[in-house]
Amino acid sequence: MKNNLITLIKISLILVYLVIAAGAIVRMTGSGMGCPDWPKCFGYWIPPTERAQLDWKADHFYEKEKIIIVDESLRVAKQDFTSSGQFNPNHWELYTQHDYALFNPYHTWIEYINRLFGALAGLATLLLAAASLWSWKKNKTITLISFAIVLGMGFQAWLGKVVVDSNLMPHKITVHMGMALLIVLGLVILLFITSRKNNTIEIRPFLKYVSLGAVLLTLFQIGLGTQVRQYIDLKMHLSSSGWLDQAPIKFYAHRSLSLLVVGIHLYLLFKLRQLKINLGVFKTILFLIGLEIITGILMYYFDFPFSSQPLHLIIATLLFGAQSFFILQLNSKKTTR
Repeated sequence: MKNNLITLIKISLILVYLVIAAGAIVRMTGSGMGCPDWPKCFGYWIPPTERAQLDWKADHFYEKEKIIIVDESLRVAKQDFTSSGQFNPNHWELYTQHDYALFNPYHTWIEYINRLFGALAGLATLLLAAASLWSWKKNKTITLISFAIVLGMGFQAWLGKVVVDSNLMPHKITVHMGMALLIVLGLVILLFITSRKNNTIEIRPFLKYVSLGAVLLTLFQIGLGTQVRQYIDLKMHLSSSGWLDQAPIKFYAHRSLSLLVVGIHLYLLFKLRQLKINLGVFKTILFLIGLEIITGILMYYFDFPFSSQPLHLIIATLLFGAQSFFILQLNSKKTTR
């Protein structure tokens, strides 16, 4: 049963990261409002593929909550009905959550696939919570964290609705991202608990504090990066290039702090070698930091080549997960003063 639980944890973690990746692609392509409502898309569980499907039609059966576009506004069916030969506004009400009434099949299906990944991740965490009940007697923490993750996924789904209803307000997107990282953290903790082994290597507390500082710095960098991204998104709408010619101070702080991230991890590498500790996850951390620097350089010097922005974000979230696992490994070792 333990092996099945570990498998479910890994599947859930992979799916959550796929949701983060899909969300990054949604933002890169500007597809966030591809589905103007939630959880359906234009009132459909499977979204339309062409604009004509959203035009009013005579002698057509409409189900309650189906959406059409009339005079550049969204109209929602009040109840099930069959239309007559002429449009009757009494059968419809304006969609009041926002006034975004465009249809782009490319954007719609990108956003829809993002939601499908979210649904799959939710199902995986639900199965994980059910499987964790067998661990209740041996380790209640596993069950409690598993059910907390399910609640987190539910809250994350609600946040997705809030983001859509707000017409992609930047601060709400940032909160949405922060919740995703909390879910990643919960799954990483579960993975560590279910797969850890006894270790007797002694670690000084200072090394643990430095590692914790590295994780907190990564979190701060992700938050700062989302704010820089908001600035870039705005500039992209105004011009075709030179988006960082007059960059805000946040960008320079973000870039400078990346050097601090590198410095901290070089110090940790030096100390781990002194202690003759070889943790595979730390090699992964160094690799991810290298990739993060490369994508940052590509964005700055080559005007944000295609996919560089979502890759930069995805790598940062992978780095956060690896760092969290690394800290848990360090704190499982004996401490000496």
